[in-house]
Amino acid sequence: MAVAVEKLITSDILKPARYLGNEHLAVHKPWDTATIRWALTYPEVYEVGSSNLGHIILYNILNAQPQQLCDRSYLPGADLAAKLRATNTPLFAVESQRSLREFDILGFSLSYELGATNILEMLNLAGIPLTWQERAMRDYPLIFAGGQTATSNPEPYADFFDFFALGDGEELLPEIGLVLSEGKRVKLNRENLLLDLAQIPGVYVPQFYDMDTDGSVYPSRPDVPKRILRRVATPIPAYSIGLVPYVETVHDRLTLEIRRGCTRGCRFCQPGMLTRPARDVEPDQVVTAIEAGMRATGYNEFSLLSLSCSDYLSLPAVGMEIKNRLKDENISLTLPSQRVDRFDENIANILGGTRQGGLTFAPEAGTQRMRDIVNKGLTNEELLRGVKTAWEQGWDKIKLYFMIGLPGETDTDVVGIAETVSWLQQECRGRGRKPLNFNLTISNFTPKPHTPFQWHSVSTTEFKRKQNLLRQEFRRIRGVKVNFTDVRISAMEDFVGRGDRTLGKVVRRAWELGAGMDSWYENLDAAFGAWESAIAEAGLDGKYRLIEEAGEQGTGSRGDFLNQPLPWDHIDTGIDKKWLQSDLQRALEAAIVPDCSFEGCSHCGVCGTDFGHNIVIPPPAIPDFAGNFVPNTTKTQRLRVWFGKQGSMALVSHLDLMRLFDRVIRRAGLPIAFTGGFHPGPRIAIASALSLGATSSGEIVDFELTQTVEVETFRQQLVKELPPDIPIYDVGNIDLKDPAANQVMEAADYLITVATPRAVNYAQWQDWIDAIKAKDEALWEKTTKSGKQTLINLRSRLFELELVKSDTNVADSTAVLRYLGSCRPDGVILRPEQILFMLEMVAGGEFQLLHIHRNQLVLGV
Repeated sequence: MAVAVEKLITSDILKPARYLGNEHLAVHKPWDTATIRWALTYPEVYEVGSSNLGHIILYNILNAQPQQLCDRSYLPGADLAAKLRATNTPLFAVESQRSLREFDILGFSLSYELGATNILEMLNLAGIPLTWQERAMRDYPLIFAGGQTATSNPEPYADFFDFFALGDGEELLPEIGLVLSEGKRVKLNRENLLLDLAQIPGVYVPQFYDMDTDGSVYPSRPDVPKRILRRVATPIPAYSIGLVPYVETVHDRLTLEIRRGCTRGCRFCQPGMLTRPARDVEPDQVVTAIEAGMRATGYNEFSLLSLSCSDYLSLPAVGMEIKNRLKDENISLTLPSQRVDRFDENIANILGGTRQGGLTFAPEAGTQRMRDIVNKGLTNEELLRGVKTAWEQGWDKIKLYFMIGLPGETDTDVVGIAETVSWLQQECRGRGRKPLNFNLTISNFTPKPHTPFQWHSVSTTEFKRKQNLLRQEFRRIRGVKVNFTDVRISAMEDFVGRGDRTLGKVVRRAWELGAGMDSWYENLDAAFGAWESAIAEAGLDGKYRLIEEAGEQGTGSRGDFLNQPLPWDHIDTGIDKKWLQSDLQRALEAAIVPDCSFEGCSHCGVCGTDFGHNIVIPPPAIPDFAGNFVPNTTKTQRLRVWFGKQGSMALVSHLDLMRLFDRVIRRAGLPIAFTGGFHPGPRIAIASALSLGATSSGEIVDFELTQTVEVETFRQQLVKELPPDIPIYDVGNIDLKDPAANQVMEAADYLITVATPRAVNYAQWQDWIDAIKAKDEALWEKTTKSGKQTLINLRSRLFELELVKSDTNVADSTAVLRYLGSCRPDGVILRPEQILFMLEMVAGGEFQLLHIHRNQLVLGV
């Protein structure tokens, strides 16, 4: 049964459009025809989850399966969470608006060590017990997790999930769906269904395994595998196209994966170890998917994604081909952090557009010795060449990532970070150019499972000392902004990330005490306090202090210590533990291991039948540059569109509506004119902003085109791409010399629904309206932008006021009023809430504004 979302998702909550589920390219499959109903439940706010590439890919793949349905849910904001609890309403999926309890299976993304508290929050809001033991005897959905943290070390979270999906999900999740469908057909009970799932490579069912006294994990029954295999899949670019949110998201662009996996072998890097082998995507597939994706979504920016984009040898050719094909559409390309040693003019040429984006490199360490220890494969000469190339190509600010606390690090290495930055600045100076500025992020190294540094100890005391050392050094360097990671978060990530099953009670108690993603941002001290208290209550604070103080982990010889069982040894990532031990020894000797994608095999153990092999595609020739985007400022035609804003679209803000029209015009392929200057934008002008939550049947927007388009053709193309709740009423030609609609507005006609907590009949409402109309003055105190108080006469802005209807109950009364009031571009406006002020002035009581509907905008001649 659907949740009464319309009573919950109202304009008084932050960004209500997060929860509508009606985004462009959202899939709405019939509920009743689906055999298995999935919900991908992303444990962060909508702006993060809806733009996550993995979330989009799996959503598209699951909805492509016959007789299976996939919906979505996100961590609600604090305001909606409070509403859900106050009304005893369960958390729902955004498309079907059904309670999460109605689904067969819920899939959470677990990609961060401290993110499990958000998962518990979502389960609690959904009315679903938190542990598999509590869910075992009732008909609850199966709860599983995937993602980097789930694959790396699922043990601290084993109590909360029925199973884990390890590795890539593109092939694994459809296989899970087939087993669920068959299990449902033959009516398997929960335990037997999980036993069938445990036979799928990549599925780990923790209830079929026990923990030994040393923290290691072993099967508790003979019919499950001793070690669970990480799944590997080949990226399919077409599945990256989907979900165009109305609200601005964290990654508000089309994102497409060009290479999965990394074989650089950085010894601190867990993603690089967990995604081997490296697999390139065919360049033609990338170009085709980007071109199709930009036209399907209407985005004006795209990103090519990989752990190391620069190692995709086809990047310059692919980037230039796409840039040439879309050069008339004001499209920009962005890349994530890249290898500075591969950054050259070819890559510089494809980045940005008219909007040159930021540039990020990650040297990681400040001295050559430390970069060799971590196997970064970067020399000082390569670092300088890459940074200098960026500076010569027009970048005045570059972001750099460094780490402190790495194995073998000395104070000389720490100070080397500041010395390296100062040296780069000195080398990048020139007449007529701004000095090169840097934004630095200096994080605290946190050892991760399945890496050569997984045995390392860290110390918050040392982190603090080294941070202070760097602060002193950077005081002498101008043009550098330095951000340090909070040492408490680093210690907590380490404690949980390398923990065993005993930490389940800590995670649960931390959630009960208020630890969650929001609290990290709003009140770091409170969040950290919740984790510390949870650790102490579990009797594990002594173990945590070992992490804080870098206490010795293990006794005896180094060999004995390295051979001790680890809580994640039963997860088969493909990398041989003996190889990790050998690579740790090479690190202590500052010996580097070459990238096996381009040089000899390093014998890590991955390549073979289970995981495949590296796939490196030779790069095609780089096409000739066809030229940068030149904004077409020609204005051949102006079309005025009268439209409405109905239903759920009333909860889309004015800025989001502007962005929607831009994307609609792009998807429709209409020849929009652009403004000039450094930041050209489409010539689209909405006449007047409408209050969030208000509906309308009288909005106006002007479009200026570079070519003449038949009015009916324009209307049809617009209607085809707009959501149904943005109806088009009329389209007309306007002379190019005429002013835009937002310059000649005079008045606005509104219908407003107001209420008062008393019984009032029709005649009394009419008396109040007559009293307002009889007045010459209704003074309103306004605070100007400069903070001064001024009085304005609202009555002079009111042209017409009438009672449309009223409704009286014993406890309260409502009325619908129509008014025509000033609505001018110079700010002389009569707002609906100011009608309430005048009502209260003549009636002497309180009134509530229930709804606003704008009938019409009145334009001057």
